[in-house]
Amino acid sequence: MIKIFTTEKVKELDRYTIENEPIAAIDLVERASILFVQEFIRRFSKQYRIVVFAGFGNNGADALAVARLLKDESYKVITYLFNTKQHLSPECLENKYRLVDTSATGFYEIVSNFTLPELNGNDIVIDGLFGSGLNKPIEGGFAKLIGHINESGAHVVSIDIPSGLFGEDNRKNNMDAIIRAELTLTFSFPKLAFMLPENEEFAGKWKVLDIGVHPRIISKIKTPYNLISEDDIHKTILPRGKFDHKGLYGHALLIAGSRGKMGASLLASKACLRSGVGLLTVHIPSCGEQILQTASPEAILSFDPHQEYFTTIPDISPYAAIGIGPGLGQRPETAAGLEDLLREARTPLVIDADAINIIASDENLLELIPKRSILTPHPKEFDRLAGHSADGYERLMKAQNLAIEQKLTFILKGAYTAICTPGGNIYFNTAGNPGMATAGSGDVLTGIILGLLAQGYEPETASVISVYLHGVAGDHAAALHSEESMIAGDIIDSLGIAFKQVK
Repeated sequence: MIKIFTTEKVKELDRYTIENEPIAAIDLVERASILFVQEFIRRFSKQYRIVVFAGFGNNGADALAVARLLKDESYKVITYLFNTKQHLSPECLENKYRLVDTSATGFYEIVSNFTLPELNGNDIVIDGLFGSGLNKPIEGGFAKLIGHINESGAHVVSIDIPSGLFGEDNRKNNMDAIIRAELTLTFSFPKLAFMLPENEEFAGKWKVLDIGVHPRIISKIKTPYNLISEDDIHKTILPRGKFDHKGLYGHALLIAGSRGKMGASLLASKACLRSGVGLLTVHIPSCGEQILQTASPEAILSFDPHQEYFTTIPDISPYAAIGIGPGLGQRPETAAGLEDLLREARTPLVIDADAINIIASDENLLELIPKRSILTPHPKEFDRLAGHSADGYERLMKAQNLAIEQKLTFILKGAYTAICTPGGNIYFNTAGNPGMATAGSGDVLTGIILGLLAQGYEPETASVISVYLHGVAGDHAAALHSEESMIAGDIIDSLGIAFKQVK
């Protein structure tokens, strides 16, 4: 896992590295700046004019070093250092001297009045005004400058974090005074804020540059936030023996579908079967018999007494794992059937879609959910369950707290799907693409989770593997069909490639 640390913890990591590598603070700044420039050169040609805005702290120190290094590479660079407090950090002061010693041409130190420079689409602004240590909204002249940059049409690349953006919670921030970067080149670890949808317009595309933080302190300091890597998934896929048989890979029960929504049960069943489950029984209203029997012949069918929707659970004792929700509908009889399942189940469930909405409509049902069950809401479904959230950060904190309180796993679906576990950990997924925002994609994920759960994976592990596999399959489907044209069935068809990739 790749750890995500809060901005306060990052300061501690840097201090430890400086003391124990050991390395001088100014040399750590230089190391970071060299990596920034190397990445910048790979992306941008010398046809652009580079305009560097440096603040008075260590983000400014980075910016001044970047300006000097880009000049050494023969880029056309203009640098503005804002020394409005008449006090620069030691590293910023040293890099000011180094830049001026190299060439004073195109360097301007601002101590009072400042005329906003003209900027246009032929310019690249390198934003080094404020770093991750910022803890209050930007106001006054700096807010005016940020507004000018954002409206200029210039390309904007931020150093470490867009100026004005807080590393975690931005609910009390001034969102009009935050740099809107096209690209953010961040150091060592991604910021939690980058994982949240409300901050996409500020961070843009982002990439982590490894500046060599001491590995001992990385392993020592705990954080609940992590990015899933392919290596994590590779290590957790269970091997198969030559003499294994289907009985060893679990028998799953999927309760899904209603008249007009049988496609959801079909997608979830196919995904479950593609995930390696030994046997799958799908409990459906009898109106769906021909659809499932024809399109998913590998599945065993169980029929509800009602012809059009779910009302009654079958004998659940034979099943290693149970999933419920896709295409279920929310009729009173269906809600009663779900309640019966929640009361009788003794193992974790996979709960999705209409099953979540039914639970959200009756607060008593939440307490009945078996511990360590997995719920897979999209943002609106989660808000129905936990109340309205002002932004993604508030929603994430609610999901983390609810997961701990109820001993459940919540999979908050999104660009960086967040898996919130009963232990308080949150795992962010990096695989996937916007083409997966299509009808039935969530049903596919439910099927994958159910299949892995039936095979004996622990609920938290099944959640992490499934979300990542779902994303990788989506990436392969997009490569084949394009993001615009891919449909949920394409994700299922790409699951085999996804398993091969991570294995």
